[in-house]
Amino acid sequence: MASRSCTFLEILLAVILPPLGVFLRYGCCSMEFLICLLLTILGYIPGIIYAVYVLVAHGSASEESGRDYDALA
Repeated sequence: MASRSCTFLEILLAVILPPLGVFLRYGCCSMEFLICLLLTILGYIPGIIYAVYVLVAHGSASEESGRDYDALA
């Protein structure tokens, strides 16, 4: 439940200020954050689309792989 509320908050922040939502998930010097920052500077809408994509698609993929690892360990 806490994971869902964190994801919702990150997506909400990504719509308001796209790099902020990505920063909360990946940190300051990650490639995802730098791409999102560049896209937001070039255009607000591409920054939002990329931020939501990274938070939803990449976030669920990393959580699933972590679950698989825990099941194997």
